[in-house]
Amino acid sequence: MPNKKPHPYQPEHDVHRITLYNTVYPEHQHRSQKDRLYLHFDFACFYAQVEQLRRKMYGLPLIIGGWRKENGQVKGIVATASYEARKLGIKTGMSAFEAYQLCPHVCMLQVDYDAYTAISKQVHFIFKEFAPVVERYSMDEYFMEIDFLKGRTRQQINSFAQRLQKRIYQATCLVGAIGIARSKTYAKLASSLDKPKGRSLILTEDEERSEIWPLDVNEVWGVGRRRHEHILAEGYKSIGDVAERGNQKTFIRLFGANFGKMLFQTITGKDQGRVMEEISENYEPKGGVSYGHTFSEGSTDLERVKGEYAIAVQQVCYRMRAYGIRANSFSGVIGFNEQDKPGIGFRFVTSAHTNIDDYVYQSLMEKIEPGLKEICSHDIEIRNLMLGTYEIDKTNQLNVFFQDDEDKTARVKAMDEIKNRFGQKYITKANTLYRVEGNTHFLERNV
Repeated sequence: MPNKKPHPYQPEHDVHRITLYNTVYPEHQHRSQKDRLYLHFDFACFYAQVEQLRRKMYGLPLIIGGWRKENGQVKGIVATASYEARKLGIKTGMSAFEAYQLCPHVCMLQVDYDAYTAISKQVHFIFKEFAPVVERYSMDEYFMEIDFLKGRTRQQINSFAQRLQKRIYQATCLVGAIGIARSKTYAKLASSLDKPKGRSLILTEDEERSEIWPLDVNEVWGVGRRRHEHILAEGYKSIGDVAERGNQKTFIRLFGANFGKMLFQTITGKDQGRVMEEISENYEPKGGVSYGHTFSEGSTDLERVKGEYAIAVQQVCYRMRAYGIRANSFSGVIGFNEQDKPGIGFRFVTSAHTNIDDYVYQSLMEKIEPGLKEICSHDIEIRNLMLGTYEIDKTNQLNVFFQDDEDKTARVKAMDEIKNRFGQKYITKANTLYRVEGNTHFLERNV
């Protein structure tokens, strides 16, 4: 029998908050400089674990994000896979059909948010039994401040972590890895050292040097593809390279005074990140969301300009989904290379409030493609562009029009999960490959 149809898209459950690496920002830092201790808990293959437990599928290869249509055709993208599936070569981000080719007997399931949310809330309460301040970083990751363990022996700290794992397992039958370190960033990195259910204690500078410093610098949150390229160009490949040879002035030169300083401190484990329970649960933008891009030089290449607008749509919609908002009114600007030639502003609407890329891009092209063709055909160079929301809806109520297209919403949901875990560049659409190199100069604004 074919699998049930994909679950309707639920952004409040589906998307890890895109602002989470903002731990590098001043407002997410402790004001006082003192020694602290952090614990990070990371459930292994959370969705797959839950489904293996619920359906008694222990030891079976399982993927979340794929399904079979009535005609037997395999559809979807692998959002996560059990360890049994991973051993067979199945990876996050590949198509469900590729997974099926690797293992024709792989079990395919769609997400069940009600089940995952219930367990996530249950474990949140359990964490509260162990520490007063707990941050739900995502449905399957948690932070705790455990300053009350400072001064305890290594054995006592390890015993605390062991009791937490045991309590979680007794209550849910789920396993996860724990990282404990002197910075929030290093605690998260430490939890990845001994998956799926180990405990990594990084309590001294010597342990940071031996366990954390060898990791690639792009393992640190806030270091995306472009920032990584800049850091590599300075000769820093590993975290240890930055810690041993790096200096704050270099990062300020590369990334600006505030962000550069905080990113350097984050990479070197000197950040004072707060465990922010209230923000992790209820963050939303102050206004609308927008994306701007300035080209390195003017362009008359229609396909590349359209590709840059496809990226703009992708970025704006991704952020709307993360914030749990939708829009049906959008505005934008087409800027020109000639300084005395004013840019062209435009507005367009979609047929309903949405945060799905394809709908927004279709409406955008209906509005501006004829004009873009005219501009490019007359060799008028385009130098910058902007796209942003004009009117937003924060009700988190899905419009029936968009619920009907379950294939599309399932694909978007799976792509978001992959981006959240592996970065924006890990998976993308073909129409975004034609782009104009330059600088993205803002991603969010008030309206």
